[in-house]
This record gives sequence, C-alpha cells and structure tokens, in this order.
Amino acid sequence: MTEDRLEADLAAMWRIRAFEEKLQALHKSGELIGSVHLCIGQEAAPVGACTELVDGDALFATYRGHGWALAKGTPTRELFAELLGRATGVNGGRGGSAYFSAPEYGFYGENSIVGAGASHAVGAALAGKHDGSGRIAMAVFGDGAMNQGAVGEAMNFAAAFDLPVLFVCENNRYSELTPINDMVRNDQLTERATALGIPATRIDGNDPARVRSTVAGYAAEARNGGGPAFVELITQRLVGHYIGDVQQYRTRAELEADGLVEPLAVATSALAGSGVDTDAIEGRARAEIEAAAEQALADPFADPDTAKEHLYA
Repeated sequence: MTEDRLEADLAAMWRIRAFEEKLQALHKSGELIGSVHLCIGQEAAPVGACTELVDGDALFATYRGHGWALAKGTPTRELFAELLGRATGVNGGRGGSAYFSAPEYGFYGENSIVGAGASHAVGAALAGKHDGSGRIAMAVFGDGAMNQGAVGEAMNFAAAFDLPVLFVCENNRYSELTPINDMVRNDQLTERATALGIPATRIDGNDPARVRSTVAGYAAEARNGGGPAFVELITQRLVGHYIGDVQQYRTRAELEADGLVEPLAVATSALAGSGVDTDAIEGRARAEIEAAAEQALADPFADPDTAKEHLYA
C-alpha cells in the first residue's frame, strides 16, 4: 500500500474512532439516550470495504454500524442528529442508534435483530439481478450471527441462485459477551460458507488494504455473475459490547494485547518516520467531529406528535 493511501485510510479510521468516542461522551453526559454499540477497534473493515462499493450498491449493517454508515458517506452532522433524536437526523430522529438508515448514501440500515441484515441484502441482490441496476449488496454481521438460522438460509439462497451479495463477518472473537470458541466447535467460520459452495476468505480485519483488495476481487466477480462470496475479518473491539458493559469477561492482558494490533495503532506505527504528521490527522478528525456534534446538539428535537408517521404494517 502506498504511503498516501495509508495516510488517507488513517484519516478515515480516525473520523470513525472520534465519532464513536464522542458518542461515549454524549452518553455519559445524558445527551445520548438508549443502548449504543460502538465499533471502536474495528474501523479498518468499513474503511477498506466501502471504497469498493459504488453508487447503487446496497449496504446492510448490524446495530454496530455507525462506522459503516460514515464510510459509505453519511454526513457526520446528520448522523449525530439522528442518534440524538433531532429532527434534522437522517430519519428525522426516529431511528436512533440501532435502527437508522441512509439509503440516499447506499446505507440501507442497521438492524437490532442479530443477523437480520443478511436476508435483506439477499433481497436487494435478487432485485439487482432482475431490475437492470447491476447492483451488488453487502451484508455485515458479527461472528455470533453465524449461529442464527436466517444467516445460513440467506447464504444458501444466495448460493443457489448465484446472487451478487457479499457476506462480511466481523469476527471480534466475542458473540456479545461470550467467546466464539465457547459457541462453536470449529471457529473457522469460512468453512460454513465453503460448505454451501460460496468462495470464502479469512483475513486480517485490521488491515484496510487487505480488506480492500479482498473485497475488490469478490465484488468484481459478483458484478460479472460470479455469485456470492464470504469474507471473515479477524478483528477486535476495544470497548464493551454496548456502552455500560464493563467487560468482566475479559482480562487486562487481553485488552492490552488487542490495543497493540488494532487498526489505528498499526497504521500509525507504519507511518512512523515517513514525515506524515499522524497527530495532525487525529486532530483534524476530532475537530470535524466536535463541530458536527455541536451543530447537531443545537438542532431541534424531533416532534413526538410525528412518532406514528413512516410506519408500515
């Protein structure tokens, strides 16, 4: 990877990290209410993968999807406003942290049901195969979602009908609060995909360049009729499953070890001695995020009288 590309990736990852850390502060101050799941430590995945999605492609994430929305182009102010219940949010303040979407940016939403986005992505891919759009779809989920029946069914359907959908598993080694090794006999999750005839790769999810090149290859094949693919990204979250999770199930030694291999630490180390001012990169990201948050906080709250609008049954 070129130095310029790594510098750009570090800047993009710092935007996500600063956004998530600002959410922590807003939650602590009481400005942000409700359950919030952060992707701190997993920033390389969206930064690497989203550069290979084009206008018209459809991205579906989990409730840990803020970073994916930002990497796909969702503006920071509108995203803050949504999570803060402001009328200027991407969904008028109705979606909140676990349910928002921004389809105008190709982000078709988070989902609070574990693994539910996989079947939605298959639907988008099926439509793309018949409506002439040429779109591909990407479903992002965690390792715990691999034990959800709907994910297996979605993968099998995509394989059976050669649908252009990429299944991306962010394996942070914990199914919520339980180690993945306590949940499965075989922790090589790629083998679930290959058993269905889906090409699969297990890679370092902390390297945005590796993520980008892997997704690029599979995306090109999907656009050319090659059908689905599965990418398992080995990564880690540096915070609890949700804000307030004190992580009593993890040791200090484990967290310290994870801190040495997380994507921002690795990218910063790789740029050491290059002349790139990594502190300035962080500073610019934090300044942008602080300004966006202050703007969103000044916006009006969503009108509770509109709570029943945009509902379908």
